[in-house]
Amino acid sequence: MTTDYERLAAMNKSHLWLPFTQMKDYNNADPLIIERGEGIRLYDVQGRAYYDGFSSVWLNVHGHNVPELNQAIADQLGRVAHSTLLGMANIPAIELAEKLVGIAPKGLNKVFYSDSGATGVEIAIKMAFQYWHNQGARGKTTFITMNQAYHGDTLGAVSVGAIPLYHDVFRPMLFPSHVIPYPYAYRHKGGAAEALEATITALRKLLETSADEIAALIVEPIVQGASGMIVMPPGCLREMAALCRKYDVLLIADEVATGFGRTGAMFACDLENVSPDLMVVGKGLTGGYLPVAATLATDEIYTAFYADYQEQKTFFHGHSYTGNPLGCAVALASLKLFEENNIIEGVRAKASLVENKLAALKERPHIGDIRQKGLMIGIELVRDKNSREPYDWVERIGVRTSMRARELGMLTRPLGNVIVFIPPLVSTEAELESMTDILAESIVDVTEGSAIS
Repeated sequence: MTTDYERLAAMNKSHLWLPFTQMKDYNNADPLIIERGEGIRLYDVQGRAYYDGFSSVWLNVHGHNVPELNQAIADQLGRVAHSTLLGMANIPAIELAEKLVGIAPKGLNKVFYSDSGATGVEIAIKMAFQYWHNQGARGKTTFITMNQAYHGDTLGAVSVGAIPLYHDVFRPMLFPSHVIPYPYAYRHKGGAAEALEATITALRKLLETSADEIAALIVEPIVQGASGMIVMPPGCLREMAALCRKYDVLLIADEVATGFGRTGAMFACDLENVSPDLMVVGKGLTGGYLPVAATLATDEIYTAFYADYQEQKTFFHGHSYTGNPLGCAVALASLKLFEENNIIEGVRAKASLVENKLAALKERPHIGDIRQKGLMIGIELVRDKNSREPYDWVERIGVRTSMRARELGMLTRPLGNVIVFIPPLVSTEAELESMTDILAESIVDVTEGSAIS
């Protein structure tokens, strides 16, 4: 007799195509099928529980099945599920915009909604381009990005992406961007100081020669996520922002992953008191419930589009579900929980606990680097600690370690040889203790123990 799991697994194999997943691998294994969530745990259709050790791809804040967030959606559903923002507005979208402006870095006073981080980045890129066009500076058409950057998967976002594995196949479809190094202290011979200097020097030289053709620099502030949780040396973001101002180039901060408390501040830009010209938020905006993103802009940028109809300076961009009332309602409820539960302060204390727990791992023979900012953690595994020789791609060391963690009761997803740990922000100290124990055991089992084969 066929079980529910077998039925669902067969349907899954027949019809579902998963993102960032080699389906040949997936279909040759027993698929993990989630049925429900409670707190910081997810439960599969066979009743097994797993800690959500990567916040369902970096976006869960308050855990799963949160009564206050559930109720916010139910209440809004009783009013209206969706109403377009094309030429009109809705109550939750208005109230959320005001709330976002109130917590964002100073000067970001306008909010343009979309439905994912990638579309939010796409909007920021187009706004920056058209801003200069509307100002009459039509030579400013190119962008600066950073080595190994990831800003999403739409074509504009990929054009300012710089991870060869993800992006190179699409290069013929894309516009070119200038690329400067992201300061990767562990992989730089001179360490953090020289990595920082290399980044700032490269940016300065590029701006000195080409600022008149550059519309904007886009950056993942403080932590570059998909490249392996690379943490900027202190002061780097602030110096980059100062150079952009000096040379009249816009600064776009991609806070999709780093925003909403993840780094120990509401936004990573706050850590260095940087106010960008454009800022993109998503992921944690709704607490991890519904797909809502936003691009925040300064009044100066907004004003460049504010004109008589016949001037044709309108920003001709939008999405069907822009400003969805259900999503905006749950985002408002999520931000209320931030205040009521002192989430930001809690992240700082919990980050210290995690740092102390993981400190012992630094002595293990295959731990190259442990990078952390708030509750964004990346553990880089290496074949040789002294030479920093990486594991070969075919060894799948990150995948195997994550699968071992799953066996032990925690879900995460690696970035190559980097093991990612991004727990929900509400994780208790006891839960963080358990998850870091699983993390350490998984790494040791795979890199040193019987699970290596």
